Amino acid sequence: MSIKKRIVIALGGNALGNTLREQMASAKITARAIVDMAEAGHEIAVVHGNGPQVGMIETAFETAAKSDKNFPVLPMSVCVALSQGYIGYDLQNTIRMELDMRGIKKEVATIITQVEVDPDDSAFQKPSKPIGNFLTAEEADALSARGVPVMEDAGRGWRRVVASPKPVNIVEAGTISAMLTAGQIPIAAGGGGIPVAMRDGQYRGMPAVIDKDFSAAKLAQLIGADMFIILTAVEKVAINFGKPDQKWLDTMTVAEAEKYISENQFARGSMLPKIEAAIAFVKAAPAEGRAALITLLSRARDGIEGRTGTRII
Repeated sequence: MSIKKRIVIALGGNALGNTLREQMASAKITARAIVDMAEAGHEIAVVHGNGPQVGMIETAFETAAKSDKNFPVLPMSVCVALSQGYIGYDLQNTIRMELDMRGIKKEVATIITQVEVDPDDSAFQKPSKPIGNFLTAEEADALSARGVPVMEDAGRGWRRVVASPKPVNIVEAGTISAMLTAGQIPIAAGGGGIPVAMRDGQYRGMPAVIDKDFSAAKLAQLIGADMFIILTAVEKVAINFGKPDQKWLDTMTVAEAEKYISENQFARGSMLPKIEAAIAFVKAAPAEGRAALITLLSRARDGIEGRTGTRII
C-alpha cells in the first residue's frame, strides 16, 4: 500500500479539450483519474489550464463590444477569473459525481484564486504565453498588423500571446491548505490563477496569464505538498525526442534536468516549462522522498506508486 501524500496536480490541456462539448466529455475522464488518487487516501489539490478557454472568453467580449459600445472589453485578469468559474464548474461536478458513484464522502469546490506577480517582471515587456485557438498564418498576420502579439507555438500553428510573469505568491494558499486538511478536494489557481499585484494596499489585476505549471509548483511549495504532478500527453519525458537515439527517462535529478535544458532537449512551447516548474518545486522544497512527476493522466496513480512516469528529484 502506498504512503498517503499531499499532492498538487497540474492538468494539461488534453484533460479539458478545446470546446465546451470537449471539455464536458474530457472532465469525466479527468474526474476518474483524480478520484482514483483520492480513493487511495491522498490529499489532492487540482490546478488546470485555460489556454483555449480564456482566449475564447476575451474574443467573445471583444466581439460584443464592437457591436454594442456599452458592452465592456474585459481585462485579462477578469477573463481568467471567468475561465476559473466555468472550467471549475464542470470539474467539480464531474468529480463529485465520480465520488458519489464510488460511495466516497468528500467535498469538492472551486476556489477563485489570485496569484501575485511582480509588476516589474520582465515578462511584461516580452509577451510569450499562447492563449486562444490556433490561427492560420493569414489570421496571425492580420492580428500582428493590428499590434496584437502572435507567435508560432511549438510547430503546431500560430497563436496570440500575452505576458507570462512568474508567480511569487498564492493569495488563497491558506484556504486551499485548510480544505485539504479537512479532507476536501480544492480546484485552485485555474489557468495559472488571476494575475494580481499589490497597489495602494490592495490586490489589483494585471494584464497577463500565468503558466499553470509554475503556479501549481508555487502552490505545492506553499502548502507543503509531498509531490507535484504534471499530467500531460506523454507517459514519460524523453531526451533526443523523435530521433533514432530517443530515450525515455524514469528519473532526473535537478542537475541532470538543468543540463538537458542547456542542451535544448525540451521544446520551449511544450515540455520546457513543465521541466522548469518541476525543478522550481524540487529546489524550493527539498525533503526526503519529495519529488515532481510528469506522466499521462490515465497513469497518474501508477506514477505516484513508482510504476511509470518521469520523476524529478
